[in-house]
Amino acid sequence: MTARPTIGVVGLGTMGLGIAQVYAQAGFSVIATDAHQPARDSARDRLAQALHSRVTAGKLTEADRDATLSRLTVAEDLAALTPCGLIIEAIVEKLEAKQALFAALEPLIAPDAILASNTSSLPIHAIAQGLQHPDRTLALHFFNPPPAMKLVELAPHAGTSPTTIARAKDWTEAAGKTVILCPDRPGFIVNRCARPYYGEALAMLSQGRSAAEIDAAMTAAGYRLGPFALIDLIGADINLAATEGMHAAMGSHPRYLPFPALKAQVASGTLGRKTGKGFVFPDPPANPPADAEAIALRIEATLVNEAHWLLAEGGTTPDGIDTAMRLGLNFPRGPFEALARHGRPAILSELARLRATAPEPLKPRYDPAPTLEAK
Repeated sequence: MTARPTIGVVGLGTMGLGIAQVYAQAGFSVIATDAHQPARDSARDRLAQALHSRVTAGKLTEADRDATLSRLTVAEDLAALTPCGLIIEAIVEKLEAKQALFAALEPLIAPDAILASNTSSLPIHAIAQGLQHPDRTLALHFFNPPPAMKLVELAPHAGTSPTTIARAKDWTEAAGKTVILCPDRPGFIVNRCARPYYGEALAMLSQGRSAAEIDAAMTAAGYRLGPFALIDLIGADINLAATEGMHAAMGSHPRYLPFPALKAQVASGTLGRKTGKGFVFPDPPANPPADAEAIALRIEATLVNEAHWLLAEGGTTPDGIDTAMRLGLNFPRGPFEALARHGRPAILSELARLRATAPEPLKPRYDPAPTLEAK
């Protein structure tokens, strides 16, 4: 592994401070800044509180807490990031803002310093557009909360240099993360391949099944949270925004349809845990229905199919997708593991059944991916 660089972080909200904690706790020197002074002024206290809770829980020694805090420098402006070999932005999710930030950073840093975006939805090739050295730009997508979640999605664009990819991967693995290479495609791996988990559950809801029994079927199949409990945890509004973004980015394909039930849930204000009521929250879990295995097969068949559509586009592997889904969503198995469990004939048969019974506009939702049919 190449020598450890100083890490720069721009944006000291929850994500940015969490990313700074990841690297500082792993022994890297970190220089972080934010355009807003209150975020800068409170950053060290917020990190101290986060680390104190780990000390109290017995997960961190006081000496390690103090060492981690000593490695964080909170800077007043971007000029302080000049010594950094890897800079990660975690600012507002707006393309123009990220482009402007990287353009401002580029003349301040070494020619081989890496510019990484924590974007979850914007194409990295667009963020890199207009830079003098677009070859040292990529996405490092951390999951929330960064100190607890093991997965980082690394997405280069077509012009990212192999050296940039290797260094970013090495340094982030040295910080204790599992780094999965993924394509510069909408949603990368996890946000893309997760859509059927929610979408097919919403399709069943529109056909008269209850949210509680669908969730019970999926927990019986080994999933920690059913799709509706997961929506309630994330927030129906956040889930809808992600679904609508994916729907638009993928040419309004029906595989990413924002179902009316989700829109109605958001319109009603019952967004989940943050509002005190959601699709299933705060009701106790239901018992699995008699056809729980059929419900799980239906959802897993669409998960398998989406993973194959992504695989066909290149830039990732079956093992990478499975690992990302297990670590990013705490799924008990990835889609390719689900395929092995059910068998290809069962998955293709289920997709054919769903296509035959779907309304005409939704039939393409169940078209099997070429890589799924080919084997």
